[in-house]
This record gives sequence, C-alpha cells and structure tokens, in this order.
Amino acid sequence: MMQRMDKTSLGLLIAFVVISALVFVIPNWAVFLGTLALAKGVVVIGLLVLWRTGLVSFGQALYFGMGGYAVGLVALKFGISDAFILTLIAVVVSGITAMLLGLIMARYREIFFAMLSLAFSMILYGVLVKTEALGSTDGFNVVHPTYLGYAPQEEAQRISLFLWALFVALISTLGVQRYLRSTLGNLTSAIRDNEIRVEYLGVSVHRAIYFKYVIAGALTGAGGALTAMAVGHVDPEMTYWTTSGEFVFVTILSGTGNIAAPFLGSIIFELVRTYAFEYSPYTWQLVLGAVLLCLIMFLPNGLWSLVVKIKNRI
Repeated sequence: MMQRMDKTSLGLLIAFVVISALVFVIPNWAVFLGTLALAKGVVVIGLLVLWRTGLVSFGQALYFGMGGYAVGLVALKFGISDAFILTLIAVVVSGITAMLLGLIMARYREIFFAMLSLAFSMILYGVLVKTEALGSTDGFNVVHPTYLGYAPQEEAQRISLFLWALFVALISTLGVQRYLRSTLGNLTSAIRDNEIRVEYLGVSVHRAIYFKYVIAGALTGAGGALTAMAVGHVDPEMTYWTTSGEFVFVTILSGTGNIAAPFLGSIIFELVRTYAFEYSPYTWQLVLGAVLLCLIMFLPNGLWSLVVKIKNRI
C-alpha cells in the first residue's frame, strides 16, 4: 500500500513539473481554461471523498460561492490582494461554515443529505440576490491578485495565477491522498457499505462523515477563491444549484477511482463546454447532456476507468 502511495505522489509531482513548464508555451485561452479546470478539480476532490462514502452533495456551490465572495470582500474592504492570503481566508471561511453545518449534515444520508445540502446553498443564493451591498444579482469585481509583493500584468498575470492554482491543486491532492491512505480514510468504503459494522469496530461514523464534510467544504472554498481570482468577478450564480450540478457532472465524468481523476474530468468538461458553446451556442447544454448519457452507457465508472483499461492492456 505504501508503495502505491509513493507511486501516486511521484506521478503527481512529475505532472506538476511538466505542466509548470508547458504553461509558458500554450496559448492564453488554454491557460485561462486550465486555471478554471484546476479550480474545479480541487472542488471535485472534496466531492470524491464524499462519494466514496456514499454521499452525494448537490450544495457544494454554497462553499464555492463563500470562497469567491470571501476573496472579493477581503480585497475590497481591507485592500488585501495577496493570492496566498486570499486563498487561505477562503479556505478558513468555508471550513468554519462546513464545521457548523456539518453538525446537521452528518446526521443524514442518501437523498436527504443531497436535498439538505441543496437547500443550504439556495438559502445563500437568495441572501446574495437580495443584498444590494454585495452587488445583488450583478455581484462585483475582484482585484487582480499579487504574489508576495509581485504584481504581474496581462500575460504574466494569467501564468502566475495558473501556477498558483496548480500548486494549490498539488497540495490539495497530496493531502487528500494521504488522508485516504490513513486509518480513517480507509474506512470510507466501509462506511458506504455497512455503517453498523464500522460502529462495531469502535469508530464513530458520525464523526468520520463530519470530518469528510469539512474537508469537502474547505476544498470547495479554495476552488471558489481560485475561480474568483481567475474570472475577476463574483456573483450569486456561484451559489446557484446549476453550479453544484456542474460539480456533480464532473464527478460522474471523471469517476472516483483515483485521486487524479477529478482533474482529468475537469479538463475534459471545460473543453467540451467551451467548444459546444462556440459551435452550438443555443444548444450547448444538449451537448453536455449527450456526453453524460454516453458516459453512463459506455463508461459508467467514469473516464478514469478508461485509463485503467489502457494501463491493464499495456
């Protein structure tokens, strides 16, 4: 098991170095999409932890929006623009909120968990829409981030933010990978299959699910912060149910077989959505629906199952 963990970690580090070098030669539009894909991948890592436990959340947009608005408000009210500090604040705000709501969420399972998470998300959406001080439905702009005093411009700004998003993705992935290999992380599938047997082992299922929910909330906040800095704007749509639906879509698309799967799914999702909107602007949702339908029919375990099949043949 330790050997497998080392291989995964080594593969992630190699990918980090290779992608860091490629960012200087790929076009600007690809850098922007890559940043969004990395941000979404960080969110889906948190969903992966929940899904392996048998929990489906339709309300991760709550923490996504909180992370984005935390970045925008701190920069606007206090003049803080450092990407490191802004991301940390977003993680702390989302994590604390998840700690509070997790006391309720950890009691529920299946459809009740999914619908309650959606309800909390829509409550925040309603508050943001009605609050004129936060821009109401229009939201407000987010300042360009700086990096330890360095304030890049134009192309350098996009590359710097991509590298920061890549670093956050790496740390998040390695952290979750380490957690999943721990004693508590190894009980993830066991909790999904039979909670009673896990309780007989002397482990509190409620506490385990609570901890996983907090992890997912904090990671989603980080993804929201990265997205807000990349787009340069926040609005209530970040907390709308369709945003949560995108995260669920990417989770299904990528599969939960490996910790790297969320980033593969995120990249494919952003590419499909971009080209679908470009060539079919009025029916691009139909294209996404068709992709999901084909995936369920031919790759029910997600894109990562295709990677596993290719690896086994080789």
